[in-house]
Amino acid sequence: MSESRFRDPGVRLWHFAREILVRCPRCDGRAAVTIRPADRDAHRYAVGWLTAPHRLTCGGCGHAAEWAPREWRSGLGDAYFTSGGPFVVPRLGGPYDPYFGLPLWLRRRCCGGRTLWAYNVAHLDLLEGYVGARLRERPVPAGSQTLLERLPGWMKAAGNRDELLAAISVLRASA
Repeated sequence: MSESRFRDPGVRLWHFAREILVRCPRCDGRAAVTIRPADRDAHRYAVGWLTAPHRLTCGGCGHAAEWAPREWRSGLGDAYFTSGGPFVVPRLGGPYDPYFGLPLWLRRRCCGGRTLWAYNVAHLDLLEGYVGARLRERPVPAGSQTLLERLPGWMKAAGNRDELLAAISVLRASA
């Protein structure tokens, strides 16, 4: 079990989006979606690397695919304006990766059929620390809309703690 006290570090979901573990569409093994190596250090702000070209790679079967940002048009979502024009910012959240739409590798049904998911091991670590804590403290200074503040109520409920920690343990073993 994690520590009994946990302070929200104030991170957002995009902090974990640099590497997203997914199911390979070819072999169903573990694959990763990352910023293309040539574009990794080219962006100063998160929105820049969220809209940077991404690559899907599977170490099991060697499958690879490329994702390029889509040009923004009204109704497509949030826009990121660059000298190359506006691009659609991928929508983060849910048990699928925002680039290729593939199922996340770290996902498991629990707590009455709900889906627990994480982008990567660091994301899983944060969830485990939060879920396992008996005392949860807000970040200092308190912000709003951190990843942990936005968790659904079923993940915050003390009555689900044991089942969530067991599911996290299973996910960790598969990572």
